[in-house]
Amino acid sequence: MAICRVESCNLGKMENLSNSDENYDLGYQPSPSFVDQNDQSIPETPGYSTLSGESFVYGRTCSETSAFSDPIDDHSCCSEASPSHWPPTRSMAQKQAVLSRLGTKQRGSNEDEKQLDYLESLELELEMMKERFAKLLLGEDMSGSGKGVCTAVTISNAITNLYATVFGQNLRLEPLNPEKKALWKREMDCLLSVCDYIVEFTSKSQNLSNGTALEVMKSRPRSDIYVNLPALRKLDAMLIEILDSFEDREFWYAEDGSVSSNSSRTGSFRRVVKRNDEKWWVPVPCVPPCGLSEKARKHLRHKRDCANQIHKAAMAINSGVLAEMEIPDSYVASLPKSGRASIGESIYRFMLGTEKFCPDYLLDCLSIASEHEALELADNVEASMYTWRRKACIKHSKPSWGMVKVLMSDVDLSDKNHILAERAESLLFALKQRYPELSQTSLDTCKIQHNRDVGQAILESYSRVLEGLAFNIVAWIEDVFFVDRAVTSQE
Repeated sequence: MAICRVESCNLGKMENLSNSDENYDLGYQPSPSFVDQNDQSIPETPGYSTLSGESFVYGRTCSETSAFSDPIDDHSCCSEASPSHWPPTRSMAQKQAVLSRLGTKQRGSNEDEKQLDYLESLELELEMMKERFAKLLLGEDMSGSGKGVCTAVTISNAITNLYATVFGQNLRLEPLNPEKKALWKREMDCLLSVCDYIVEFTSKSQNLSNGTALEVMKSRPRSDIYVNLPALRKLDAMLIEILDSFEDREFWYAEDGSVSSNSSRTGSFRRVVKRNDEKWWVPVPCVPPCGLSEKARKHLRHKRDCANQIHKAAMAINSGVLAEMEIPDSYVASLPKSGRASIGESIYRFMLGTEKFCPDYLLDCLSIASEHEALELADNVEASMYTWRRKACIKHSKPSWGMVKVLMSDVDLSDKNHILAERAESLLFALKQRYPELSQTSLDTCKIQHNRDVGQAILESYSRVLEGLAFNIVAWIEDVFFVDRAVTSQE
């Protein structure tokens, strides 16, 4: 009887062991009571994969590379067997908490993949912003030796380069690409945020509860930024709105531009030469065989007038900011001793010999044929203007250029140097009005390179790029009208 009891007991233990083996084969995990407490190894369970789509919070993209995910606890596994073969995962509340921090909701697997791609694009944009922020701090000197340009010049270059990145390849009357539009808005907001901390202090009267009047200092945005920056933001939004208005249009563009070997002239002189010879790189607009409808022409004329007004406003702001910048000493040292020798004998006699000076008539007599000639004339006239202004203030012993504006108010208005300086200024203004896309003069370039005022650098570069965009929109609309007139004349 004892032998039978031992055998039956051994048979029971063997059945328990076989059942345990069957549980492993079916993917079950043993209860913690069967696991040795000193054994820290975890048995492999081939019945599931830890990269299952339903448990994507454990995937590399969300848990290991994302900075927003919660750390995963290696000891958070459930202690009991999971008969449905799922791996140990977080609760739904934890999933929703992670997704809510990412600004998303739990969706299907396809939308989860889209969301992961979106997060990867955000990570790339963040790295790009870090790179540009580092360049701003280093002054574009990647060696870190402190030989970079000043902060004002760096921000000015950043705005100019951003404009070239967003609008450089946009040569058509069509809405801006949504990605580029978002890039322009996001990075411009970042660059313009510097102006929020450029303030000036003013005194303000404050009455206490006991009736005592105190004078306290209160900060406010600097006057030039307070006036010009909101206006530039408004002009920026209006230009984007003009481009967006051409989503549904009657004209279109050819795939290949009008290529010509004689392309020595730029868009500033489109009235002097033929269109095919001057803008070979610009896509050629095409219109229907019968031409544009009257509604489309009215829309184009309205947008052209709006863009033209925006161009004038941005140009006025840019000229005002440049006028307020200090004249570098290097430019003063390069001024000619005689303004008469700088502008030439014929122009000097015309400016001095007439009682009533007309700059437009003088420009018509000069017959400027290229942008190079116009820019050379602008440099000479500007240099002569400052030479005559310096001579008009010569009665003050060696005045600094910071005092020239103050001293000019005390100058005799009948003085010959003062009259020549005023007429040179009007001639320079008329020249810039006639050729609005004229490159910057030597003085403007020198001012921008040596400027140390961050606020003026932002206002100048922002107004300059908006001025260029407005001029391009006007030129593109003129191209459409040019093709429309050519088609209708053939009919």
